Amino acid sequence: MKLYNASLSPYSSRVRIAIYAKNLPVEIVPAPGGTGSAEFGKLNPLGTVPALEVDGQVVIESEVIVEYLEDRFPTPSLRPADPIARARMRALSRFADLYLAPPLGALFGQMNPATRDAKLVCEKLAEIGLRLDQLENLVVAGPYAAGPELTLADCALGPVFFFLARVMPLVGGKPPLDGRPRLATVAETTSRHPAVARVLDEMNAAMAERMKAGAR
Repeated sequence: MKLYNASLSPYSSRVRIAIYAKNLPVEIVPAPGGTGSAEFGKLNPLGTVPALEVDGQVVIESEVIVEYLEDRFPTPSLRPADPIARARMRALSRFADLYLAPPLGALFGQMNPATRDAKLVCEKLAEIGLRLDQLENLVVAGPYAAGPELTLADCALGPVFFFLARVMPLVGGKPPLDGRPRLATVAETTSRHPAVARVLDEMNAAMAERMKAGAR
């Protein structure tokens, strides 16, 4: 198997967490020609990462990829055994994609104070605050998002916590986990898991490299 990856992508990072947690023999490489290129488009018409190549077939979309890996390699499991707990896990993953990622992504282009849209930033920070309050009430008591063990929900949320902690202060936002004890516990516990810690190190290195390149 081969994963086409971008180290700073939260979606690629989700898949890498699952791969490392399950200790799977997956080759991790950049998209040939880069994302959006004609060369990579032959593998994934969307031109996006991650994409997983399996025996000449390509599986796309991060949530689909991690579910495929769970189906094919069921142990160690990253899904709860109980159907309700499993449904909750999936709801948390969807929450990360549908309700947290969009307003967070909108802030990525607002880092420069000279070109910042203050109204947009204010709106998105308020939206993120609302979503985090909702998420505080959706996660279980912990220590992970969906229960006592690492699940696919944590694979989705770990990279989101990474960006929240770094992006929000740069645009005038408050520390995202202040006053949200359940989320603080989940974020801390998740970050200490070896698979997650490995991916966070990769994301930090990729961010440092991008900032270094931007300063040239």
